[in-house]
Amino acid sequence: MQKTLLRLFRYKAWADDALLTALATLPPEGRVTTLAIKALSHTYVVDRIFAAHLARSEHAYAAANLAELPGLGQLGLELRANDQDYVRLVSGLSRAELDEPIDFTFTDGAPGRMTREEMLMHVITHGTGHRGQVSALMLLNALAPAQDGFTTYLHAAEGLERGRLAA
Repeated sequence: MQKTLLRLFRYKAWADDALLTALATLPPEGRVTTLAIKALSHTYVVDRIFAAHLARSEHAYAAANLAELPGLGQLGLELRANDQDYVRLVSGLSRAELDEPIDFTFTDGAPGRMTREEMLMHVITHGTGHRGQVSALMLLNALAPAQDGFTTYLHAAEGLERGRLAA
């Protein structure tokens, strides 16, 4: 599972980068960009909250959404750094650490308990869902979304192992 999680977090970094790159071509104050920033900043906050839970540490977030949204440039820097933090984290976890249950408190005050593996899967699926929202928004506004399929990533990142010539 650790190898699969590492692939998934490398994929997340690749897909986030592709989406941020596509969004950077749009008008910075446009409706699509503004809504995309809302969705992606929420994803970033949840990622950071769960990074704190994974480390059994506190976080500074009172909610899963920011009161003041960053610009796309700042969000891109933070999200890309966050993605690399997760790749490093996942690459160093043992099976025992993945299986370890951790008690934490959700931002609404409710108690939570998940294993590290479950938390990591939440981060992956949560981010995928919000990237999908942004891609749908782009399509609804006649804009080409980023190519972000997991199969596309695997064949780009591991082309030789999968019988593809290097691009």
